Amino acid sequence: MSVREGKIMALAGLDFANKTKEELLDMFRKALNDGMHGLCFSPYEEGQKPGDILSENQIRRRMEIIKPYTKWVRSFSCIEGNELVPKIAKEFGIKTLVGAWISKEADKNKLEIKELIKLANEGYVDIAAVGNEELYRHDLTENELLDCIYKVKKDIPNVPVGYVDAYYEFAIRPKITEVCDVILANCYPFWECCHMDYSLIYMKQMFFQALHASGGLKQVIISETGWPSQGEDYKGALPSLENAMKYFINTQLWSKEDDIDIFYFTSFDESWKVGAEGDVGAFWGIWDKNELPKF
Repeated sequence: MSVREGKIMALAGLDFANKTKEELLDMFRKALNDGMHGLCFSPYEEGQKPGDILSENQIRRRMEIIKPYTKWVRSFSCIEGNELVPKIAKEFGIKTLVGAWISKEADKNKLEIKELIKLANEGYVDIAAVGNEELYRHDLTENELLDCIYKVKKDIPNVPVGYVDAYYEFAIRPKITEVCDVILANCYPFWECCHMDYSLIYMKQMFFQALHASGGLKQVIISETGWPSQGEDYKGALPSLENAMKYFINTQLWSKEDDIDIFYFTSFDESWKVGAEGDVGAFWGIWDKNELPKF
């Protein structure tokens, strides 16, 4: 969670005003079946939360569900069973953006980094992400985070390394931007109270802000973006099945039209997320918590 020019498509995206629910469903399913660049992987079943040990069976089952729809998968940790995600993804022919989860727990950080390096050297990592929104959460100082990134870059010189954070952090943290091989920017119009009608142009604005921060010299990948299908209105940003479909459709069309690499958030609903995000936290998935299609 990060609060804070098209060619054929209009900047604001498609006009859905006269679309029936059935027409919207058809458009969503077509966009899904046409395939995504990337999808964030949600491994936790109902009753599980980060810190619980993931089984090979649950990861394999969920990977099989998403396989027809994505070229890449993004994982968030390299321990507690999460290290199986890139290994199983590779079996399915899916490329991997693999993250080491960095927090205030120094011992766990060392283990995450060690396992990320190991996975990369074994050939399971196409892009390595050292951390996810640490600066946004104030878990580490900038220099502590830089030390982590330098360590990984030194030990896996042939794999691109980046850091994931809210898009605006790369403008105010030039040292972080400089050390990254790729810029991994989280872009959430929803969390910035954006009305659905303007969400695509807002996301493009976020993307280009991160691109500008890199001087246009590095690839910017949208490492997370999405829209919840249920929950309370967030200051004008309305969660609903219809809005989630509209946002997904516009995101995928833009990704293909302008060749923007986007990891959509997320694959499956996860109930544990309500603690950090309120009731909307449980409803970001394309599939529900029981692994059934929502749309």
